Amino acid sequence: MDTTEMTEATQETVQEINAFMQQIQNSKESLITFGFKVILAIIIFLIGRFLIKWTRKLVRTALNRSSVDTGAAQFIDSFLKFSMYAILIFTIATKFGVDTASVAALIASAGVAVGLALQGSLSNFAGGMLILLLKPFVVGDYIIEDNHKNEGTVKEIQMFYTKLTTIDNKTIIIPNAMLTNNSLTNVTAKDERRVDLKISISYDSDLRKAKQVIRHVLDEEPRINTEDEVLIFVDDLADSAVVIGVRAWVKTEDYWETRWQLLEDIKLALNDEDIEIPYPQLTVHTKNAYR
Repeated sequence: MDTTEMTEATQETVQEINAFMQQIQNSKESLITFGFKVILAIIIFLIGRFLIKWTRKLVRTALNRSSVDTGAAQFIDSFLKFSMYAILIFTIATKFGVDTASVAALIASAGVAVGLALQGSLSNFAGGMLILLLKPFVVGDYIIEDNHKNEGTVKEIQMFYTKLTTIDNKTIIIPNAMLTNNSLTNVTAKDERRVDLKISISYDSDLRKAKQVIRHVLDEEPRINTEDEVLIFVDDLADSAVVIGVRAWVKTEDYWETRWQLLEDIKLALNDEDIEIPYPQLTVHTKNAYR
């Protein structure tokens, strides 16, 4: 490369650098303005987040003082959080020069499409509103969702979902629409629950004695409500056993412990009295074909 070519290359490089520096100089004011907008947006977001937390805390305190249902309080808190963060983001967007009228028009024109895309979420939101209004269950109830047989204690009722905790401490999240569009069983809706037991004894055992033994076990159980009728009856004459039915009422919170204890005590009491609890069996009689 000769001297002329090197000179031309150097001049071109210098011209490009000068053009780049001039471009930076021309856009310097715009960069500074954009930087101020970014800093302002961060400040607005931090202040807004603090105000949202403060407002939610204030609302929760007011709801607790007014003895509002726990599920309603959780739903309101979830809805308030979602709405206030949406407003905060919209406010920050306007600081970057986004035209509010254009945004409103865009939201209006996209409303149908968004509604179709989020129809499941909207159904869940509507389901949450119905749960709060009709109260098929509240936080703390033990429910069984009859469609998929999910069951557990209601811990949270949110905008779109309801959270259950199972007896083995698992968390089940069920869409609100599923709980309002399908049948469910609220196990703890009432203060009392009936314990239903079926005890099988052998056909060779003394039925009257077996009923007396079971009656004695029930009389010794302090959690059974003696004001309600306690029934001991023959439920079925099955193939391998006489099935004795037992019905008694207990407090809902005592149901499982009482049921487990009764089964154990009845089994031990029947053993002490030599009353057999048979297993399924089949007696086969054969005829001698040879004479």
